[in-house]
Amino acid sequence: MEKLIITAAICGAEVTKEQNPAVPYTVAEIVREAKAAHEAGAAIVHLHVREDNGTPTQSKKRFKECIDAIYKEIPDVLLIPSTGGAVGMTAEERLQPTELMPEMATLDCGTCNFGDDVFENTMPMMRAFGKRMLENGIKPEYECFEMGHLDTIVRMAKRGEVPGAPMQFNFVLGVLGCTPATVENLAWLVRNIPEGSTWTATGIGRHQFPLAAHAIAMGGNVRVGFEDNLYLDKGVLAKSNGELVMRVVEMAKQLGREVATSAEARQILSLPARR
Repeated sequence: MEKLIITAAICGAEVTKEQNPAVPYTVAEIVREAKAAHEAGAAIVHLHVREDNGTPTQSKKRFKECIDAIYKEIPDVLLIPSTGGAVGMTAEERLQPTELMPEMATLDCGTCNFGDDVFENTMPMMRAFGKRMLENGIKPEYECFEMGHLDTIVRMAKRGEVPGAPMQFNFVLGVLGCTPATVENLAWLVRNIPEGSTWTATGIGRHQFPLAAHAIAMGGNVRVGFEDNLYLDKGVLAKSNGELVMRVVEMAKQLGREVATSAEARQILSLPARR
């Protein structure tokens, strides 16, 4: 098996300090959490950003502040900015981080229920996001919340509307209103990815660590972090994203998987070395 790539989704757009005081808002807090996750074993940091009061933002200026500050502390880390933003943001708002020419960025693969909300990703929006990433040489991480999202994005890649092979998928399972976080559903998704693709599993809430264990054993990669889960154990809040990453590192050791560095993750994902 390839080495295990661990992604840390350090803050997301929805969770708050009221839910867990360690959720980062400020630039300094975001750097702190990125550094803790990286030192614990995360090769990748998936990045949302906030205003200092916690409001989610897709501001190019705020993303640049956070990205520059993170690279100053951990220059080798692979950053994947979000183009998902927060529910209700326009496509134009969500695309702002791509103007910074990141190595990778997320691309959400279809509209879905998101708890009481609707996360809108229409086909025209997806084409616009794909066009931007093709023009800017950005490798997408394809976010699939529903089974049908996989088929949709593979068809679009075949038509040249979004970047194609080798594709990287993130299967986000367990969101209320989307595909449940079961090993059967994960196995179906993995069986149906194009040959030569790579994949990551993300379990929401209490599904984070059980789904991670399945993904590690299946040869895939894992995402953990405050965006998806705030707890280390039932009723025990994680004190940092680093604690969540360390739990996955321990699981990987028990299951015989070595953990990839950021440089090794770039090789596995067919990215050039960072200069």
